[in-house]
Amino acid sequence: MDKKKRIFLASPHMSEEGYEQEYVKEAFDTNWIAPLGENVNKFEEELANYVGSKNAAALSSGTAAIHMAFKALDVKKGDIVFCSSLTFSATANPIIYQNATPVFIDSERDTWNMDPKALEKAFEKYPNPKAVIVVYLYGTPAKIEEIKEICDKHNVPLVEDAAESLGATYKGKQTGTFGKYGIYSFNGNKIITTSGGGMLVSDDKERIDKVRFWATQSREKARYYQHNEIGYNYRMSNIVAGIGRGQLKVLNDRIAQKTEIYETYKEGFKNIPEIEMQPVPENTNPNHWLSVMTIKENSKVMPLEIMETLEKENIESRPVWKPMHMQPVFEDYDYIQVAEKSVSEDLFTRGVCLPSDTKMTKQEQERIIKIIKELFNK
Repeated sequence: MDKKKRIFLASPHMSEEGYEQEYVKEAFDTNWIAPLGENVNKFEEELANYVGSKNAAALSSGTAAIHMAFKALDVKKGDIVFCSSLTFSATANPIIYQNATPVFIDSERDTWNMDPKALEKAFEKYPNPKAVIVVYLYGTPAKIEEIKEICDKHNVPLVEDAAESLGATYKGKQTGTFGKYGIYSFNGNKIITTSGGGMLVSDDKERIDKVRFWATQSREKARYYQHNEIGYNYRMSNIVAGIGRGQLKVLNDRIAQKTEIYETYKEGFKNIPEIEMQPVPENTNPNHWLSVMTIKENSKVMPLEIMETLEKENIESRPVWKPMHMQPVFEDYDYIQVAEKSVSEDLFTRGVCLPSDTKMTKQEQERIIKIIKELFNK
């Protein structure tokens, strides 16, 4: 029997119009195969315009962007940074790069993102953190106005990890533009991709200019190679930026496709009471980067059985992120929750990330839904 074609969780999807190839060809034609060039400059400008930020720095990854945000905030040894626990490790690792101390914050159920009440509790225990970094899980905006109000009250800068939420809005405003700094990722699985890469945005031109300086090895303007500060090889290449410029042209199409995928799952599972899709909070337009469901505790079908059944059909799915406070590498750091039961741990235990690939056909998605429904109807 022929092995069924692999259905991916989320894979790169180049534009049908070939926009990316045009910009990459331009880079080849002009011989700008370097971490500088027209595509880099234009990608920064076009991304900033799209999200409504005044400045952007194109970097080698979203992780590099978070690192540079913390460096721009002068996060250093002895400083505390409040960080969403329910996230990928790339959110927390740069805190350690700066020799600072993470304190992890639990989620709330309305958005699955940082709980403002737990954040307030963290401020009571640690009154003087250097920064707060909030994550928009799977492309869904957090209670960002409440979180920003708390940060402003304590005069602590906010960094937004919008790696998963490019194009998502809260009250019409783009995620990544509420705090002092916002970051985006263009990793291979993101809603638009450059194969790898990231962007740091801010209305502070002086700091973004400084980030570009650090990201190009802190090379001073001198005839010889002069370095007064430690630098990093973090600048995005002109080729990668060309792919990004082409991808940006189809971002709104990808958001529409991801939303349709989410709505199809929601409709498909509406008669299975054990399944709940990630909520869409009021006043938000998520980008639905991944469609994620949770299985009720009393269900006869558990997440692992769903994932293993899909894998046998050559269909990729994954658990929800394992919270940072549960990771061995971060086990010595504090974790703040207000709910009696940890929300982030609960979502990790009961969650399944469903295939959300924009190249997936309607028939393939219907097949996924059918396979899952059959498990519940046994």
